[in-house]
Amino acid sequence: MATPGTVAFHTLGCKLNFAESSSIAQQFLKAGYQEVAFEESSDLYIINTCSVTDQADKKCRKAVRQAKQKNADASIVVIGCYAQLKPDEIASIPGVSLVLGAAEKFNILNHLDRPLHQLPTSIYAQPIKSLHEFVPSFSIEDRTRSFLKVQDGCDYKCSFCTIPQARGPSRSGSVASLVTAAQTLVEKGVQEIVLTGVNIGDYGKSYSGPSHGNFLQLIQQLDKISDPVRFRISSIEPNLCSDEIIDFVFSSNHFMPHFHMPLQSGDDQILAKMQRRYKTALYAERVKRIKQVYPASCIGVDVIAGFPGETELHFDNTYNFLHDLDISYLHVFTYSERNNTLAATFEHSVAFPERKERSDRLRMLSEKKKRAFYEQQIGRQEKVLVENDVREDFLLGWTSNYIRTAVPASMTRPNETVCVALKSITPELYAVGEPILVTA
Repeated sequence: MATPGTVAFHTLGCKLNFAESSSIAQQFLKAGYQEVAFEESSDLYIINTCSVTDQADKKCRKAVRQAKQKNADASIVVIGCYAQLKPDEIASIPGVSLVLGAAEKFNILNHLDRPLHQLPTSIYAQPIKSLHEFVPSFSIEDRTRSFLKVQDGCDYKCSFCTIPQARGPSRSGSVASLVTAAQTLVEKGVQEIVLTGVNIGDYGKSYSGPSHGNFLQLIQQLDKISDPVRFRISSIEPNLCSDEIIDFVFSSNHFMPHFHMPLQSGDDQILAKMQRRYKTALYAERVKRIKQVYPASCIGVDVIAGFPGETELHFDNTYNFLHDLDISYLHVFTYSERNNTLAATFEHSVAFPERKERSDRLRMLSEKKKRAFYEQQIGRQEKVLVENDVREDFLLGWTSNYIRTAVPASMTRPNETVCVALKSITPELYAVGEPILVTA
């Protein structure tokens, strides 16, 4: 192994990537490396990539250029989904020293036994079908929030998605190991743990032993942790978000009243072309069920604009469906063609200006939905987990039901839970909370 020096990380994409980058960073620290900010000069740069959209690919190239500008002699290692999907393309980027696919990214230290920047670019990317191991990961950058990886890979075959090609089949950690990891985070002072994965509702599959149970059984065991901690589910497919899971979240000790469910389209014909495993009726029923059990719950939605064959009528169906749903916000994605996906072969591509216009309309709808949801909460008392995020004389944090809230800095401090009365909404779309009671 090379003599330890400085290492800098740059992570693109999802919460799962951030959890994995953090775990890899811990390996480097244990090996004697000093971690520095990506904006600083470093001996080694590690770029953990996403490849959900073409913008993610472009961001990877930009990060490589930025690293070389900071230190022309630095070694640059690219890992993550883009590295698995297009290793040769990444290897052709000037300055890249090493490309590691999904099976090798956690063995990165074993590849640092030579001066990488003085050698031709090396690629280690095995066929994804051979990947069956679950590697546990969690982020630990600050004590307020941590992302805990509970599941990886996906067995779904959505026609627009490259993630199964980049991360392999669905697999999970054992309940016992994940409870232990969560307990470790709590003991380190973490106040909120976000459960992450590619398809966490599919939790339970193992390729090295018996089944690990199911997602409901996992969250039931996590909820038995006696210490004060908040759990949040990052995202769950609507067809896997069962009544039992919904009921448990709202009756639990630690789980927050917040669901994020990908929809992707509000038109059943487009959902069928996307090869999603539900129709709009099921999605609407899930939203209705959540709101019946806990009316103040937050519901987030993923939606794609401009999928091949999406006519103006299809889009209007999506817009109207979302307009009428009792949801809180949208994550809007403009469709982009991905190599080796079925959707990339579909006819009747939507023109890029039209994709953008539809995305803009959905984002405007999201702002209206979020403001309406926030305004519904005025007068409620909520517990806010305060972060180290300062806005003038306020610190920002999140309520249990995911409302961004400003609390007077003179009356609280970061990583503290504060009970507040929600008084008003700012033009920047924060709720303003007046502290009532501070709890440890």
